[in-house]
Amino acid sequence: MRITEHRILGDEKRERVEIFVDGAPVEAYIGEPILAALVGADINACRVSAKLREKRGCYCGIGRCGECRMVVDGERDVRTCTALVERAGQRIETQWD
Repeated sequence: MRITEHRILGDEKRERVEIFVDGAPVEAYIGEPILAALVGADINACRVSAKLREKRGCYCGIGRCGECRMVVDGERDVRTCTALVERAGQRIETQWD
């Protein structure tokens, strides 16, 4: 489920694009947090802790905790709650710590 109309979102119409999460296409909007696109696609795990082998997802949602770190276009440790969808074809991958 995705909220598309809300007073804090404003009236700006965003361009809908396709990004790839672990190779699968996911609908996203330019300028939205990557994590918002993941939640909209029912993807809850961002990384897997190596020590405990547990899937980890969003915790704080403001870029402080690091639970939402993923590999974005080859760059590790990107906090997806604050990193934005920048373009069509962006590649997002589950991070293994």
